[in-house]
Amino acid sequence: MVETIDVTQAARPLLIGGRPVTSGQTEPVFFPYDGSEIGRVAVADDALVEEALSTAAAAAPEVAALPPWRRAEILLAAAQLTHDRREALARQMTLETGLAIWESRIEVDRTVEIFRGAGEEARRISATGEIVPIDAVPRGEGRYGRTRRFPVGPVLAITPFNAPVLLVAHKLGPALAAGNPCIVRPAPKTPLSALSIAEIVLEAGAPPAAVSVVPCSNELAERMVRDERIKMLSFTGSARVGWYLKSVAATPRVTLELGGNGAVIVHEDANIDYVAERCSMGGFLRSGQACISVQRLYAHSSVVVELTGKLVERVRALTTGNPLDEGTMVGGLISEEAAVKAIDLIEDAVAGGARVLCGGTRNGTVVAPTVITDASEQLRICAEEAFAPIVVISSYDDFDEVLARADASPYGLQAGLFTNDLRLVERAFERLTVGALIVNDINTFRVDQMPYGGAKRSGWGREGMRYAIEEMTEERLLVVDTRR
Repeated sequence: MVETIDVTQAARPLLIGGRPVTSGQTEPVFFPYDGSEIGRVAVADDALVEEALSTAAAAAPEVAALPPWRRAEILLAAAQLTHDRREALARQMTLETGLAIWESRIEVDRTVEIFRGAGEEARRISATGEIVPIDAVPRGEGRYGRTRRFPVGPVLAITPFNAPVLLVAHKLGPALAAGNPCIVRPAPKTPLSALSIAEIVLEAGAPPAAVSVVPCSNELAERMVRDERIKMLSFTGSARVGWYLKSVAATPRVTLELGGNGAVIVHEDANIDYVAERCSMGGFLRSGQACISVQRLYAHSSVVVELTGKLVERVRALTTGNPLDEGTMVGGLISEEAAVKAIDLIEDAVAGGARVLCGGTRNGTVVAPTVITDASEQLRICAEEAFAPIVVISSYDDFDEVLARADASPYGLQAGLFTNDLRLVERAFERLTVGALIVNDINTFRVDQMPYGGAKRSGWGREGMRYAIEEMTEERLLVVDTRR
């Protein structure tokens, strides 16, 4: 069993139906922190994309025929292999993304949980139907009905750079649990992690034809989206790209997990020390490159001064630097371009009258954790997804008014609310158009078995093992006349 991952080999092959394949084109993979090349990966051309599509289509009956216990066995073995390679996977992820090593370890741990959860759901997949009371009306007398879920066929999974281990598992695990072949098109900046996870699934015993990882151009990725052999598209990335791909997809079965500019509301009865602790984590996890990052923080006027002071104190204590160093709390962004964009957002906010309380600078790809106040909600720093280590804090007096302000965004992924007043909790739950409301914690909270997805421009459909499996299967009804 291989216990280490070599990210320095000349060119890592892509995977077509579980088979390592080289190509005439390779692309480098860089460590964002210092720009050094950490490896190269083979990139698919049109012929290899066609081979991946045809292989997946041909494999659909074989994968669908895997009994639930066998699917579970494979996924549980994949969980163990992932656990065994924790350090190697975490280091590789940090080298690809520039995120702090401690965050990468947590991502690997969550990936183990995802594979275990998908394995458990795989055992239950044949028992997820229901008995339908056909004989509840006179015309149905003597008949019974039951439903059962069946795999839809090849799944195309398009994954982003910010969680290249976790989000590949969130698609590949449920696809296999549901009985579907899966083609993964990883983000161009982070293909190595996707290849490692796919190799683990194959080593765990998945049918080779069930798994492909195809680094390729955006044009060829769109070609796969438009191909009728793809029966399900699962996309995680930007809202602009996601909604475009949904509009051109050959299949109507699409899930989109997109962006946000997450709001957290802190009412006057909240525990301010705890709020400051949680928001200092939730705004700067993954250097702010998380779709459920804390971005807009609304505090009641009676506590806003106290919270601001405690939050800034905690944020100033966050260490930055080389993400491979154990003492680094906040690593860098994915590229120099992303870091420049973050500084542009900050400077635009200052020009619009906002004040920077801490941070606001950068060193290469590392943007100092930043807290901003006095920002108009029309400014880009509030209206857009920052995807950077930036938190904007504002005050409010009226709870209904702050609900309207928080909900005015075109995004609606998750929101946080700190209060012990259940009346306010219910009011917020009814009025905030979000995929989830997290009470007495930040909007960044997620466990991987929960239904996860957004409203408005933040998404379509749900992830989380059981919920993703539902998206990747179709329900059929069987009606039997017992009298004939």
